Amino acid sequence: MSASEDLLQLLTALGHPVRLRVLAELAEGRVHVSELARRAGVSRPLLYMHLERLEAARLVEGRLELSDDGKAMKYIELLPFDLRLTIDTVLAALRADDQEGPTDVQETPR
Repeated sequence: MSASEDLLQLLTALGHPVRLRVLAELAEGRVHVSELARRAGVSRPLLYMHLERLEAARLVEGRLELSDDGKAMKYIELLPFDLRLTIDTVLAALRADDQEGPTDVQETPR
């Protein structure tokens, strides 16, 4: 993935109110998926869709753990991040793309 695509993925992950609420809930510490869904006020399937975006942007991480009775439980935790978006951030991402060369995305002729 190119640098600009990484930046867009991060910005997209932050661009939804449910995902911001999830990050806020995780600021208190790791949380089991069911509890996180309750706190965020969404269904577990919907939460998993949002978590997928947050994990792809490397903002959160999920880990399976076994409970005392042997049941698999998924816990989500916030990964450390520091985001400062400036024009320099955007330009650096685009320069990194230019150094990598052309992407394999092809423009369709009109």
